[in-house]
Amino acid sequence: MKLIKLTLLSLGLCSLNALAQMRAQSGYGEAGCGLGSMIFGSQKGGVQILAATTNGSSGSQTFGMTSGTSNCSAVFGKSTVDFIEANKVSLTNDSARGQGESLNALSQLYGCDEETEFAGTLQKNFADVFNSEDSVVIDQKIKSLLKNTKLSCDLV
Repeated sequence: MKLIKLTLLSLGLCSLNALAQMRAQSGYGEAGCGLGSMIFGSQKGGVQILAATTNGSSGSQTFGMTSGTSNCSAVFGKSTVDFIEANKVSLTNDSARGQGESLNALSQLYGCDEETEFAGTLQKNFADVFNSEDSVVIDQKIKSLLKNTKLSCDLV
């Protein structure tokens, strides 16, 4: 049992290291892309709170995610899987809360008309959708969920 726990812990640490390297290469930190990332970059610590506040208050993150500007273009194309991979931390947090910039942007990428209903649907189904670290699996679960709801989305 101890060996299993140690193995899981080491895998988790490797995953965190890979995520940190990906973020460092992308030029943004935990707050994601947007105006905050352009000002504060990938600096660690409390400065990411300022970056997230700047992203949220300026609206640059949502716009940047959908248009490929504000330090977002190097992170993803128009693929929902790429978007989920690049913004997994903020998507997970926003989905748990049922609101946020990353959810609004993802809603737009899926072509959903109602951002609030999209966010609420992900919040209600949070445990089922985000029980995997694989962005492809998360994307498939979201698409399946959207197909089985009354939400009006243009799924590809």
